[in-house]
Order: sequence, then C-alpha cells, then structure tokens
Amino acid sequence: MARSLSTFRLQLRRFAANRLAMVSLALLVLIALGCFLGPYAFPFNGEDADFDFISAPIDFGSPHWFGTDDFGRDLLVRVLEGGRVSLSIGFLGALTAGGIGILYGAVAGYAGGRADRLMMRAVEVLYGFPYVILVILLSLLFGGGNLALFAAIVFTLWLTPAVIVRAQAQSLAKREFVEAARAGGMTPWSIVVEHIVPNCASVVIVYGALLVPEVILSESFLSFLGIGIKEPQASWGNLIETGTAAMDTDLRLLLLPGGLLAAVLFCLNFIADGLRDAFDPNDR
Repeated sequence: MARSLSTFRLQLRRFAANRLAMVSLALLVLIALGCFLGPYAFPFNGEDADFDFISAPIDFGSPHWFGTDDFGRDLLVRVLEGGRVSLSIGFLGALTAGGIGILYGAVAGYAGGRADRLMMRAVEVLYGFPYVILVILLSLLFGGGNLALFAAIVFTLWLTPAVIVRAQAQSLAKREFVEAARAGGMTPWSIVVEHIVPNCASVVIVYGALLVPEVILSESFLSFLGIGIKEPQASWGNLIETGTAAMDTDLRLLLLPGGLLAAVLFCLNFIADGLRDAFDPNDR
C-alpha cells in the first residue's frame, strides 16, 4: 500500500511538472467556476426577456455586457448557463459511463471463460450499431428530455472503458497478489473491487480525461441536431445551432458559445496528454 501511495505521489508530481497541463487545468477550473457561479452575479436569468434591449450589441455600459439575442435574452448569462448544463452532463456522464465500464470490464476480465465471452459478445453487438442512430433511438425510448439524453449518452459510451479495463483485468488475474487473495478466501467480488479495479487506476484516469470531452461533444452535437437540450433551456450545443443560423447577421451568437466549447475541449485534451505522460509506465 505504501509503495502504491508513493508511486501515485510521484505520478502527481510528474503531472504537476507539465506546465501546459497545469495551465489548461487552471483555465478549465476558471471556466467551470464562471459557468456555475457567474449567472448568480446578474439580476436576471438566461430565459428572462428584456424587451428594451432586443438584439442589443456588446456594450459594457449596459446591463447586458455581451448584448442580447433576438428575444432580448442576455447572451452572456445564457452561454454561462448553457456551459453549466454541458459541463454537468460531460463530467457526470463520463463518471457514470466510466464507472459502469470499469466494473463490467473488471468482472469480465477476472471471470474469464464463458462469462467473459458472453459479456464481450454483448459489447460487440452494441458496438455494431451506428452511434448516432443508437442515441436517437434511446432518446426516443426514454421519452426525451435531459435525463433521457444523459441516459442515452452513458449507455453508448461505457463500451470502450469496459474493453480497456477487461484487458488489464485479464493480466492482473494471473498476478501473485490476486492468487494470494484467492487462496486467502476472498470472494471474487471482493477481489475485483479491492485488487483488480484499483490496479487499473492509471488507465482509468487517463481514459476518463478523454471521456469527458467525448461526452460534452456528444451532448453538443445532439443538441445541435435538435434532439438534445431543448429551448428555452440553453446548452452550448443548441446555442451554437442558433448562432450558426444567424452567423450572417450576428457572428457574436456563434463565437461566444463556440469559443468557450473549443477552449474547454482543448484544455481537456492537454490535461489528458499530461495524465498520459505522468501515468505511462513506459515513460518513467
């Protein structure tokens, strides 16, 4: 245990030494704080219409610093509230999908034999469905809405973590410490939870950092298509869709949500690169 903690601290120090990853982490935290706390600094929310400021331009002397849309709704507040929705779905979706995939893959890899073959055949069947069509069908099946979108994204994104962890679990199941735990009378479930899953931590952490932008992109893409977050509730996806329709007349409606989404995705990818370098056993 002490050796594992020492190794983990060394990995954290390696990550902290990566300047690009740390700058990206700081910027991501600032954007997240702005999205979750920023709207409370204004006396109105993103759905309130101000009919005295219809399609108002950027004016830092007015109540609406970045102007309003065609309905008089404050653009900055809507973008921050949309970011709250997109980031919440991204992080919670990645955590849920990753958790399901980790447990599924660990159980399959440790069990081996027929159980492993049956479990992985199910994964292969789900892999065979086109992603967008599967998400649309699941959204319709769950009846639409935010919860349906969240469930559909999670249901389709736990597959890759399961395959990755299963390969790790197959290798770990043959290690001496697992054999010792089995000989000591530990149940298979206890071995999976206490030995297999913790020893897959480095792979899980790195892939989890890559899963978050995948979930955010999935939500934004589906909302852009009109089958995700619906108006009047804002998300970066449907705000970008609105901005795309008005880009010939008001490019501001596209640049603000699109710029924040791009910044978050870049930050997450740089953080994932830093985690990969820090946790890669071949780079020590």
